Amino acid sequence: MPSSHFVGSLSTPKVDVAIDTGNPFLNASVDGFLKIGTVAATRALAEEVYHAVDKGNLSRRSVEHTLKKMCKEGAYWGTVAGVYVGMEYGVERARGTSDWKNAMIGGAITGALISAASNKSKDKVVIDAITGGALATASKFVNYLT
Repeated sequence: MPSSHFVGSLSTPKVDVAIDTGNPFLNASVDGFLKIGTVAATRALAEEVYHAVDKGNLSRRSVEHTLKKMCKEGAYWGTVAGVYVGMEYGVERARGTSDWKNAMIGGAITGALISAASNKSKDKVVIDAITGGALATASKFVNYLT
């Protein structure tokens, strides 16, 4: 009996930008900032384009609003990523080992720092530290599975 099958592969385009500051800690932080900041800005752009198409309204004001939102979101999430990557790198260097605990500690410190910088209450800072540590740890475990 004849059989048929389909074989294919899907690969995503990869763009890698490296900025060498001469310091591995800064290199990792800047890399995280650029990568996640770009993703956040692109997400904001897609969201605003959807709203403009949905409303059928494209004006200079809406374009300016979109650019401002892209910059704000890119800077915010880029900063969060840069702090996290830097914290994880620092913890790895201090502990002398590379494992999920570095992600947990780096995520907790990042969550607390970002929350404290946003003038949150003490309880909110603790909750954000726990959330940051849990998310970073879960991310590492998922990476181990793939």
